[in-house]
Amino acid sequence: MANVATGRLRIEVNLDRCAGHGQCLLAAPTVFDVDEAAHQVIVLDPDPAEDLRGALQRAVSMCPTGALEVVG
Repeated sequence: MANVATGRLRIEVNLDRCAGHGQCLLAAPTVFDVDEAAHQVIVLDPDPAEDLRGALQRAVSMCPTGALEVVG
């Protein structure tokens, strides 16, 4: 659920599924990075602003392992 007070979203990552492909980084570079040594995503902004919803939905749909979810 979106945080009503801030109008922000929440990103959830299933690290057991994440393989560090970096597709999310291409879709939303201000929100995601990739730890190449660990082969996993790093969420730079776990509560991104609502105006990033489109980029976040692209990141979710581009993730080959289905490790990402946008809540809110």
